[in-house]
Amino acid sequence: MVLSTDFSSDADMGHPETDVPSEAEALFSLEGMWCTGCALAIEHRLGRLPGMARVGVDYATATLLVRGQPDIIRREALDPEVVRLGYRLRSLESAPDAEARLDAESRHLVGRLAVAALFGMWTLLASLLIYAGAMPEPHLARVLAWVSGAMALPVVLYAGMPFYRAAWRTLWAGRPGMDALVSLGVAAAMAISLWLLWRGSVEVYFDTAVMLIMLLLVGRWVETLARYRGLRALEGLVTAPPDVAVQRERGEVRVPLAEVALGERVRVAAGETVPLDGALLDCGAWLDLSPLTGESRPRRLTRGDPVVAGSRNRCSDLTLVVTARAGECRMDRLYREMQRLQATKGRLRLVAERFAAWLSPLALGLSLLTLAGLLLLGVTLEESLVRALSVLVVACPCAVGLAVPLASLAGSAQALDQGVVFRDPGAMEQAGKVRAVAFDKTGTLTLGELSVTSLQPAAGVTRQELLRLAARVEWGSEHPLGQAIRRHALAAGLLEGEAPWRVEEHPGGGRIAWLEPPMRGGEGDTLRIGSPAWLASEGVILPREAAEEPADTRVDLARGRCWLGSLWLADAPDPAAAPLLAFLRREGLAVALISGDRTSPVQRLGDALGLARSACFAGRPPEQKLALVNALPRPSLYVGDGINDAPALAAASLGVAALGASTAARDAAAIQLLRPGPGGVRDVIEIARRTRRVMGQNLWLSALYNGAALPLVVWMAVPPQVAVVAMALSSLSVVGNSAGLLVAPGTGR
Repeated sequence: MVLSTDFSSDADMGHPETDVPSEAEALFSLEGMWCTGCALAIEHRLGRLPGMARVGVDYATATLLVRGQPDIIRREALDPEVVRLGYRLRSLESAPDAEARLDAESRHLVGRLAVAALFGMWTLLASLLIYAGAMPEPHLARVLAWVSGAMALPVVLYAGMPFYRAAWRTLWAGRPGMDALVSLGVAAAMAISLWLLWRGSVEVYFDTAVMLIMLLLVGRWVETLARYRGLRALEGLVTAPPDVAVQRERGEVRVPLAEVALGERVRVAAGETVPLDGALLDCGAWLDLSPLTGESRPRRLTRGDPVVAGSRNRCSDLTLVVTARAGECRMDRLYREMQRLQATKGRLRLVAERFAAWLSPLALGLSLLTLAGLLLLGVTLEESLVRALSVLVVACPCAVGLAVPLASLAGSAQALDQGVVFRDPGAMEQAGKVRAVAFDKTGTLTLGELSVTSLQPAAGVTRQELLRLAARVEWGSEHPLGQAIRRHALAAGLLEGEAPWRVEEHPGGGRIAWLEPPMRGGEGDTLRIGSPAWLASEGVILPREAAEEPADTRVDLARGRCWLGSLWLADAPDPAAAPLLAFLRREGLAVALISGDRTSPVQRLGDALGLARSACFAGRPPEQKLALVNALPRPSLYVGDGINDAPALAAASLGVAALGASTAARDAAAIQLLRPGPGGVRDVIEIARRTRRVMGQNLWLSALYNGAALPLVVWMAVPPQVAVVAMALSSLSVVGNSAGLLVAPGTGR
């Protein structure tokens, strides 16, 4: 699935003779991957294709991200390369498909693990009797050694097959990884054991091969469960009914969701889930957003307001016009963003992969050097082979490759549980290190549920006419001020008339609506609504006697250049705002309030939240918001929801879009909140800190294990069985540490 295309050429720069090839980005799903080594092998092979700019493969979610020339990233072009390695390329899978895939992987693992346990326990029992000297006759011990080898064959030939397959594929791709070491370790243990049996010795190591496979299968099964739990958090983003009621010329028909086109009218019955994003056509409706946001109270919408797929209709039947097709709705895009996040690699993940890249050849080299060195020192061939085997076995786990991606998946899942979506792996890593946090005011630190407190119409204009025209110019507005005006008009029974012919947003100022197409050479019938300063800059003459109410926010309305009146709206602080700001100050972070609103309401809110006057900035247009955010200590975090916040959201180290944010704000932000209130900012910081801490712990666990174990087995005679147990504990420690993120308590806000 192609996500975005960025076309650029020298023709745009005045050089039409030399076109720069365009680049596009696409996401796919992969089948057949067994471990992180498979992901690195696919990356290595596809990254060598001409015209490929970027490749990212995430084993945890089986997602492939490619960026390059459009003809190179097509599925038809990539599929032969992927199939040549033994994997399969698929269209981006849905959350239920991902769950089904992990179910199948888990069943296959359990089947192989059952075979390994059933036959392996006899191998282990036979080896234990031999080591304990429990056999009264030497020939019985020899028979028992052959029985041990026979019982090991089903484990080695069947249960261990995925390791050999992955080893061959990664070797063929020129990027052998841990599975190559596992396969080599199993083969070496079996070969040394057979050689020893042929020489008449019963000190065999079939149990080493069996334990290696069994314990790694247990690790993979635990890892699959952790991945399954992490991906389950994504499933709630994309729930939709299979078919919908569409109003067409021949009447209402139910059609599959994928066949609904843009602009069609869809009826949603009472109690049903909204199937697609759209705009409300009815005068009003109550929608339950709890499936998406956890917000318990239904939200009142008016005609023209955006309706998000996944919400639930809590009133009589409603009708909406479709604005996004199946697969392109807001929650679908968030799901793809989460998959894209996993396939995009942050700094810590790149460090882990570079570490893993040289670990396999290092272990193999050390094993060969150990063998050669011991032989030169006069150690017997049997002991030299066994110690070289221990070196191979101790370096086998995939702990290094799993250290960061599994922690990232677990952290993302925990964030989703708390209503936080990270859209960038860098955001996950940076959010735990922020030094400054800045907030917009309306809809961010306030409830965003403004109410109209006062109307001051111009001479000759009635209060009803002022409110009706103001509601019409705010048709479809995503700004809290516009939505409050429309709610007030709905309550007064004044919402009528069609949508304006055209609407033009002026971030930080207001909006212009053309009620009908203008005549040639004329401006047409236009309405302007916005701040007094912006209307004055548009040539509207405001009366001096229009007094302001210092506690409220004022917007003015004009028809053409003629002032029609003023509206005042009031808001209240969000109950979660004061505890959040107190937490940020306790953590030693710089906190600021940056708003386009007037000085009085901004300072009043700052006083209520315990902010110093010097930290409250009022009357700031988008350009000044951007400059103030750039002046904050880095890394910085800015929280906003309006179109006028988009530049500041993009300029901050991390932009956070509040629930109900405008499309421009969501697109500019690296993090989105899916629950009401600013309390999610605390979740952002705490979850990022925990995830980063677990990533660091996993890397240190992997580094310390390999840094201590490899020299130890080179220097000392460590039995292969002990090396196998140490290897398994290393891998399980990383998986268990990452899985702990999934059960970490919420912030309890």
